[in-house]
Amino acid sequence: MERQLIISVGREFGSGGHVIAENLARRFELPLYDYNLLEHIAEERDITHEELKRYDEKPKSRLFSRTVRGHSNSIQEHVAQMQFDYLRQMERDGRSFVIVGRCAETILKGNPGLVTIFILGDMECKVKRVMEKYGLSEREAQQMCKKEDWERKYYHNYFCPGQWGDSRNYDLSVNSSRLGLEKTADMLERFIRTRMQF
Repeated sequence: MERQLIISVGREFGSGGHVIAENLARRFELPLYDYNLLEHIAEERDITHEELKRYDEKPKSRLFSRTVRGHSNSIQEHVAQMQFDYLRQMERDGRSFVIVGRCAETILKGNPGLVTIFILGDMECKVKRVMEKYGLSEREAQQMCKKEDWERKYYHNYFCPGQWGDSRNYDLSVNSSRLGLEKTADMLERFIRTRMQF
């Protein structure tokens, strides 16, 4: 692919956003980055990615972190900034890729090759998917959806001026419960090809 294409996929927990991102990566023959971004960062910095993974897309602890003269002691904040820097470097290098979460729609804003998508879903569909994937009861799945979405929202809104999930911050917001994952990916592929004229 000669022209740079970066597909940023934000998602509600249980919406199937990650599966859709994987599908789009296959269709456009692009590498997919999500938590594996930390593996690349850890390799460069000679640390284990398991240490970083615990703090991936997590809000910083107000109780145990503080900022003095613009410098934070929050591990969560440092892990986030490392990922943002890595994304910006890949962008500067002209690389094409699919990125899940990590505030990419804001971090890479202004790049003409950037397509930003947000995947949401009906609560009952999300709960059912989470129950099946993690073997949870309905109540446990509901709690997990709420907890994960709260953390993503808090994380995103801490680093970005725009609100997480607000359709004005994305090229396209889509409810995956309406068409299902495969047909949602079909629609998004058409949108991306039309928008980028591929």
